[in-house]
Amino acid sequence: MKQIPVVSLPQSTNEPILSGSFNIRRLQDFIGDQGMSSEPHRHSFYFILVIEKGEGNHEIDFTHYQLAHRCIFILRPGQVHQLSVKAKTRGFLMQFNADFYQPKNGKVAQFFRRASHKSFCQLPEETFSRINSTLNTIFREAKEQQQGHLEAINALLDTFFIELIRNANENRPSTDKYEQERLEELQELLEKHIATEKQVSFYTGALNLSPFQLNSITKKVLGKTASELINEQVVLEARRQLLGTSNQVSQIAFSLGYDDPSYFIRFYKKHTGLTPEAYRKKFS
Repeated sequence: MKQIPVVSLPQSTNEPILSGSFNIRRLQDFIGDQGMSSEPHRHSFYFILVIEKGEGNHEIDFTHYQLAHRCIFILRPGQVHQLSVKAKTRGFLMQFNADFYQPKNGKVAQFFRRASHKSFCQLPEETFSRINSTLNTIFREAKEQQQGHLEAINALLDTFFIELIRNANENRPSTDKYEQERLEELQELLEKHIATEKQVSFYTGALNLSPFQLNSITKKVLGKTASELINEQVVLEARRQLLGTSNQVSQIAFSLGYDDPSYFIRFYKKHTGLTPEAYRKKFS
C-alpha cells in the first residue's frame, strides 16, 4: 500500500541544525521571491510555523487555514498537512524531535498536549512581538552554537510556549482542569488505538472512568458523546488515507480494522454523506 510520505528533519550544513534533532529557519531565507508549496505529507517531528507577515494556505488534517499576519501553526508528529506560502513571506519555521524538547513545566506540558487539538492561533501585536524576539534569540543560539546553547534553546522554548499559554488563557473559556486532562488523555488514546479499538468501554477502562463519567465530560466540554469522538477519529484517519495515498478503499478499510469493506463504506457515507470513492474524487 502507498502511504502518505513521512518527512524527517533535514540534514544540511547551511542551516542551524543541532544533532539532527532541532532546526530553525527564517522563512524569507528559503522562500525568497519564489514562494513554496508542498504535497500532503506527515512529519516525524514537531513543526512550528510562525508567520510575521505574509500570505498563503495551510491545510492541516483536511482543515483549511489562510496564512495571516502574526499567526502560528503547531503540528505534532503524524499530522497530515499541505502548505503553500507566497513569496516574500516573513517569519520562522522551527522543527524539533521529542528527544530534543520535552517540557518540564507542568503548564507548558499541558499546553503542549492541548496544541494537538488546535493547530492554529493568531496573536495580538504585543504578544507576537515578544514571541518574535524569543525566536530571533533562538535562531542566534542555534547558529552560533556557543557553550550552553542547547540548554539556552530549551529554556527559550519554555518562554515561547509560556507566552502562548498566556494568550490562550486570556481567550479561552474556563474549563475544569480535571476534565481537560481527561479529554487530552482520551485524544491520545484515540490516535494510538483507533485502528483496533472502537468501543467506548476500551477508553473508559484505560481512563479508569465509567461510561457515564466520560460522556459527562465530553458532552460538557465538546457537546459530543464519546462514541461521536470515536467515529470522528475513524473518519479523520480514513480521510488521511483517501486523500494522501492511492490505496484502494478495501485496503484502507482493513488498515482501520474493518474486515468487511462494505461495512466501512456504509459507515463512512453515514458520517460524511459521501462514499469513500466519491469523497476522494471530489477533493483530490
